[in-house]
Amino acid sequence: MKVRVFRLRRALLPCLLAAVFFALALALHFTGAYAVYTGGTVRKLPIYSVEREDKKIAISFDCAWGVDYTQEILDVLAREKVRATFFMVEFWAEKYPEYVRKIALGGNEIGTHSSTHSYMSKQSEEEIRAELASSSAAIEKVTGKKVELFRAPYGDYDDLLIQTAQDMGLYTIQWDVDSLDWKDLSAAEISMRIVNSVKSGSIILCHNNGLHTAEALPIVLDTLKNSGYEFVPIGELIYRENYTIDASGRQCPAES
Repeated sequence: MKVRVFRLRRALLPCLLAAVFFALALALHFTGAYAVYTGGTVRKLPIYSVEREDKKIAISFDCAWGVDYTQEILDVLAREKVRATFFMVEFWAEKYPEYVRKIALGGNEIGTHSSTHSYMSKQSEEEIRAELASSSAAIEKVTGKKVELFRAPYGDYDDLLIQTAQDMGLYTIQWDVDSLDWKDLSAAEISMRIVNSVKSGSIILCHNNGLHTAEALPIVLDTLKNSGYEFVPIGELIYRENYTIDASGRQCPAES
């Protein structure tokens, strides 16, 4: 009798496992493309990178403090014919509207980096909506273009933040290549960090006011272009629909 029960349980095990995986698949489907299964829970992730085979990549600059090196960065981008993505905090955009215009007129893309550069995972939905709405409006007032991308200050996020941004029509963008230029690394160190880490679909994080960022930029752009990479704004790198995001935050086209 015990042997028979053991055999029955062993026969049922594959069915039980199949049912669990089916339930998990349904959960992931109905919680949206941002949802991934990690550590026993369904968690939402921003886009860290994009699964691509065409060697397209994106370089981005967070704008929150100062403009000392911004013109030099824009000059390099224009000379190299590279369009980048700039994420702006509202108070920066309001303080330097002339740079907002220059960035936009250079063919670059602009996203919001919040209103106050706070840890937004500590905010309520109402506070998040206010930050995203006012910061986007400040940028749109200068450029006349709709803001579609959002990067959380400090890379700090939770499910509520990502879901709220998504509900407001914003794609939350992280990065998979960190220049660490805010640590005042040398131009050579910044360049090596970026060049050695990039792969197809990478999103590079830099800052407009990094001490040696503008100095490193020509090395980075020339080296990667000579390696066959093509720079595009993040909005042209990501998939807008029919996608999933894996546990590493890599956005992938949904299987047809």
